[in-house]
Amino acid sequence: MGPLPRTLELFYDVLSPYSWLSFEVLCRYQNIWNINLRLQPSLIAGIMKDSGNKPPALLPRKAQYLASDINLLRQHLQVPIQLPKDLFSVLLEKGSLSAMRFLTAVNLEHPEMLEKVSRELWMRIWSRDEDISEPQSILTAAKKAGMSAEQARGLLEKISTPTVKNKLKETTEAACKYGAFGLPVTVAHMDGQTHMLFGSDRMELLAYLLEKWMGPVPPAVNARL
Repeated sequence: MGPLPRTLELFYDVLSPYSWLSFEVLCRYQNIWNINLRLQPSLIAGIMKDSGNKPPALLPRKAQYLASDINLLRQHLQVPIQLPKDLFSVLLEKGSLSAMRFLTAVNLEHPEMLEKVSRELWMRIWSRDEDISEPQSILTAAKKAGMSAEQARGLLEKISTPTVKNKLKETTEAACKYGAFGLPVTVAHMDGQTHMLFGSDRMELLAYLLEKWMGPVPPAVNARL
């Protein structure tokens, strides 16, 4: 009998492009590293407010850097990510509250679908420049991820219930208690210790805590999305 898998929590919001990058790399490594990857849908707006942080795109120089950074990361990590044309509308006007409540409902009732539905929402907003805020957009993403129309509609009807709203709030507060000031946040639980790592560029440091690093696309992993 081999060693038990170590637990990693990924706190993420589909409004965060860097969360998508962390998500894909961790999904590629979850068997290589023998980890129990727990996906934790959270609300980045709540974390930013709690920490007093501001979106990097609000600063002109950071916004300019973001475009070139995403372009290089798309090639390096082999994730089809690109900025939407109206970035400020996506980030500051539409937001992700309904989408993250929907993913919270998925996690509560159909956790086996959480990875695929999360990925499809990221694909919509950060690859195809499509909406994720309207109910029909969320339903389309869920069905494309493999969820039945009946399942998706049932979950969408629950996103305003206290159970779902409170769960998203609890998960967001948990990220804040770990020290989050943005997303993604990866929390590694191992050997009685807890390590909080911020950002998508901490994978080598995470590998130092766990096992070897073989790059963002390890051998024998098909990264094509």
